[in-house]
Amino acid sequence: MNYEPVLTARIGVVDPACLHDYEAHGGFQALARAVELGPDRTVAQVEAAKLLGRGGAAFPAGIKWRAVHNAEGPKFVVANADESEPGTFKDRILMEKDPYALIEAVILAGYATGAGKGFIYVRGEYPRAYQRLRQAVARCYEAGYLGKDILGSGHEFHLELRRGAGAYICGEEPALFESIEGKRGYPRLKPPFPTEAGLFGRPTLINNVESLVSVLPIVLRGPDWFNSIGPANSPGPKLYSLSGRVRKPGLVEAPMGVTLRELIEAHGGGVSGSGEFQAALVGGAAGVFLGPDQLDTPLDFHSLAKMGAALGSGAVIVFDTSVDMMQVLERIAAFFAHESCGKCYPCQLGT
Repeated sequence: MNYEPVLTARIGVVDPACLHDYEAHGGFQALARAVELGPDRTVAQVEAAKLLGRGGAAFPAGIKWRAVHNAEGPKFVVANADESEPGTFKDRILMEKDPYALIEAVILAGYATGAGKGFIYVRGEYPRAYQRLRQAVARCYEAGYLGKDILGSGHEFHLELRRGAGAYICGEEPALFESIEGKRGYPRLKPPFPTEAGLFGRPTLINNVESLVSVLPIVLRGPDWFNSIGPANSPGPKLYSLSGRVRKPGLVEAPMGVTLRELIEAHGGGVSGSGEFQAALVGGAAGVFLGPDQLDTPLDFHSLAKMGAALGSGAVIVFDTSVDMMQVLERIAAFFAHESCGKCYPCQLGT
């Protein structure tokens, strides 16, 4: 299938530090379109697109957007850029190479839901991404994309950056809120859910970087375009973080549902090392290993769920036959033992 990248189309083409370059390559057209549509119709576009969250849970984004849109009083938008899952680097590349896209998406989300303030919570180990975003936010204020009366809409929106301190647990939504509020990054009991009582106890829309950036082409091209890509129950383009024993590791944008074999051979150049495939860890450290007899598995949320696996954030780590899989498991166990926050007894005792 011939597929032209959309989410990564500007990467390597534009100067990530230049706002004018971003504008010249379609930047802020989605925000302008959202202002034309109005908040309610913009949220309806996200609902109709059937966008499933790209952070791992695959929760329908439109449900979150509608709930916060309908909520009353002060509201927030939070971009979860605390990308800490081993083997996952897609959000880092988006922030470093196309930072204005994330900022535009957060502003658009704020306009659509009626939120007056947003936060981008950046992983502490991503200094370059943080600096790129910091400079981009300043330029957006200068250009009038942030502040009062954005694009003549009458909507006021402000944006702050926050940095994590290296805790894996802060990628979990309520723990992230605790961190922004200046507390220890501990999970909260749910319910209430973030759309009801999130950051500072207010209704909050929280999405990860890829989920937010995916909304831009949905608003510009329409939900029918989005639904024409990939399987009907998991539509749209998807970013895969391909690493391990492949000849061309890196970020891959492909239609949702690309097979593991195609990802490795067509996009990754084949297996390196011994050249013989042993397994792939799909979904990050908390994911599932797929073996040689599962190479033709479609990498989408529903296909993997039927197997008892999960796509997670889209990380795929490949192992050739020279790798000792017991050592891999030991390293994964050590990672979780180190990163467990210790609040819940099963995790505390189990690791």
